Amino acid sequence: MASYLENMQNYFKNNGKTREFAAHSSKVHSVDWNSDGRKLASGSYDKTVNVFHLDRDRLSKDVTFRGHGDSVDQLCWHPKHPDQLVTASGDKTIRLWDARTNKSVATVNTKGENINICWSPDGNTIAVGNKDDLITFIDAKTHRSRVDQQYNFEVNEISWNNDGDMFFLTSGQGSIHILSYPELKTLHVLNAHPANCICIEFDPKGKYFATGSADALVSLWDISELVCVRMISRLDWPVRTMSFSHDGQMLASASEDLIIDISVVETGQKIAEVPCESPTFTVSWNPKKPLLAFACDDKNDRDRDRDAGTVKLFGLPGDH
Repeated sequence: MASYLENMQNYFKNNGKTREFAAHSSKVHSVDWNSDGRKLASGSYDKTVNVFHLDRDRLSKDVTFRGHGDSVDQLCWHPKHPDQLVTASGDKTIRLWDARTNKSVATVNTKGENINICWSPDGNTIAVGNKDDLITFIDAKTHRSRVDQQYNFEVNEISWNNDGDMFFLTSGQGSIHILSYPELKTLHVLNAHPANCICIEFDPKGKYFATGSADALVSLWDISELVCVRMISRLDWPVRTMSFSHDGQMLASASEDLIIDISVVETGQKIAEVPCESPTFTVSWNPKKPLLAFACDDKNDRDRDRDAGTVKLFGLPGDH
């Protein structure tokens, strides 16, 4: 019986094509699939948000959302509602959008230039972080701030665990801060990396979380034990973005390396690597199938405009 590694290596031999789709006029900062895997959203330096629908092996643009006054730096879909989207911008606002009505549902003013955002697993709360390391928790229904948390260290990325009873921060000191939720009391501080801890992701099965660091390492952690179970060290540059596959068995990691590394979660072995023309700062696996969306920087020495504003899909059938 073939192993998962062999099965997926064979799968990507036949379905390892990457196709790109025009999305924005400048760099794409964030991509994310909605909960049913039928829509992909992208946010850009050009201040807009695009929503695409997936039609077999291609993306077709549904709508362009306009309204932000600055770069859209991060976005995420509601964990259960396939048409509700929230975006964070440097214009000191977050915006909620409805893909059915094609318009902004609400604009929430915040206290700084926003760089990261996430939705609680129950969909009731949105957390947004700004450049001044202030985290604001916002009621998703009333759009009012519930509480602000100011930190005296660099906060890079934020996330709830899958159960929604803990809140995680990655820090510029290389540590992971784990808080109780909703009390926001510090439970643990994990010394994860010797360098800046940049990103954090939770697997859909609730068994692991992964962190990426400026030391070019990905560390995989057992959630129940809070111990690091393995390291993935194939990248040479700071790990900027990661995503777990729908079955929780693959992890995609990307950086300024000109590849995206795809590994088996349980062993760390390499399944595939996706060649890129320039650094990759956002990746997202589809929640239903082995299809990876990503976007690259729009600047490289060989062809400056090649990746400007494009969204890419890996895992499409090759030409036979």
